[in-house]
Amino acid sequence: MCHIFASQDPAGYEPETRRLRLNGQSTSIRLEAAFWRILDGIAEGEGYTTPGFISKLHEEVLLIHGEAPNFSSLLRCTCLIHLAESRPTLQLAAE
Repeated sequence: MCHIFASQDPAGYEPETRRLRLNGQSTSIRLEAAFWRILDGIAEGEGYTTPGFISKLHEEVLLIHGEAPNFSSLLRCTCLIHLAESRPTLQLAAE
């Protein structure tokens, strides 16, 4: 049953750190390569660079919720939401 998950290419879950600026502050974010690929695609689709998209997302989160307690987790969930929107049968929210 788990073969499809267990046999995935380890490069997809290799951690990757990228440096960028959020609200003028230099920071680094560490995510698995697969999440970076999704974020790159989202950013491109929205007409942003990946750092520009992440900075805009961070700015909007600050306006709506204040500081995100775990911004890396928020980015991973952003990827899941994006994937769920492209597959309507995938439900992420508890009902």
